[in-house]
Amino acid sequence: MRFDHKVCKSIATALAKHFDSLYYVDIETSAYKEFISSELLHKQKIPKQGSDFFALSRSNAEKYVHPDDLEHILNIHTKEYVIRKLSENNVFSTTCSLLIEGIVFHIRHVFILCDDKKHILCGMENIEKEFAEREERSRILENAELKARRDELTGIKNKNAFSEYVDSLNNKIDAENGGFDFGVVMCDVNDLKLTNDTRGHSLGDEIIQKTSRMICNIFKHSPVFRIGGDEFAVILTGEDFKQSDQLLTILRTESNTNAKFRSGPVVACGMALFNHKKDDSFSSVFKRADKEMYENKKSLKSKKISGISSETERLDITISDERKRKLDSLFDALYTVSGGGYVYLNDMRYDYSRWSLPLIDDFGLTSEYMYNAAEVWEKCIHPEDIKIYRDAVDAVFNGNSEVKHIHYRAKKTDGTYVSLTTRGFILCDGDGAPVYFGGIIIRH
Repeated sequence: MRFDHKVCKSIATALAKHFDSLYYVDIETSAYKEFISSELLHKQKIPKQGSDFFALSRSNAEKYVHPDDLEHILNIHTKEYVIRKLSENNVFSTTCSLLIEGIVFHIRHVFILCDDKKHILCGMENIEKEFAEREERSRILENAELKARRDELTGIKNKNAFSEYVDSLNNKIDAENGGFDFGVVMCDVNDLKLTNDTRGHSLGDEIIQKTSRMICNIFKHSPVFRIGGDEFAVILTGEDFKQSDQLLTILRTESNTNAKFRSGPVVACGMALFNHKKDDSFSSVFKRADKEMYENKKSLKSKKISGISSETERLDITISDERKRKLDSLFDALYTVSGGGYVYLNDMRYDYSRWSLPLIDDFGLTSEYMYNAAEVWEKCIHPEDIKIYRDAVDAVFNGNSEVKHIHYRAKKTDGTYVSLTTRGFILCDGDGAPVYFGGIIIRH
């Protein structure tokens, strides 16, 4: 094969910026000559010219092309295939991945029919940067799509995702004429606006997050959506649909317990199941669930368990001897570690606490064991500091996991006020639920 060196040089110069390797191939004989040497394949010492370009390409492909792309590359690197494609268009290309020394490289093969119709230019272009940019664009787009369907505060699906899911359910209802089952559970956080207005939005956000976790932990096999500030919706499917009554009971029981012992979020909820004979759309099921949820909300408020329980209600709850022994054991450990002084520990379920004797003696408390000790201790606090103390205690009993130091003044038995700092903490059970609230009170 004879090459016009001036033509070769001109071609190489023109295409050097575009390709990492370039071959000039005689169509009739398949003989080839290399114009530009690939840095990727430089160490492999591939011949710079030879008698059969297509045999060389197929041989190299078996050595260096990623297994996922090998069959495709072997199919197109035949003389017959290349000539047929170039007869349709003077240029065609394909992409693939190379696997060299354990590293993946992305490249583009380009075939160009020369003006003389007797020769082909075969180039290989490293598109690693282009591939990375495309992957980044895809990742950004995917993240944007996920973000559009994800509630930022809780991480669960949002109202947009809910609307899409509802559309798919309506399409399914129309197409299958009711040949499937689903249910809807509507949930609403009690007194969230009051919390935001009086305690701040940070605590309100924390309650929303805890509510989301509580609902998701109960309805583990169904999609959960936050569809409003304090509203959640669950679409019951599969096992959750089969156990819908039991799961709703669990949710209401846990919510009532949280209200009674101030140990977590209080949630009103209602449920409705798709009726094949009566319901022609998702909306009718949703409305029934929503109506039942509001009935449950009224019931919670009428029982006065939506917020802080009254002293009478708490006094009706008697702590067991076994539970009291456990409180004593933990208190003794706390007292030893603290080195004595002002120490207390409260069983949050029963609002029953033990206080150290120095506290009893210095502030004239009635006993080292007390129900509703927060209100008893509050009588010792300076009137100007009572709000600070109440806000901190209420935050703990309403499920706030962060206990901040409380600074206030308290009156001793001799009538003088002293400055105190309570360093509080919460002890949780194996499931992460708060069980004990304790603290060390430091006198300044």
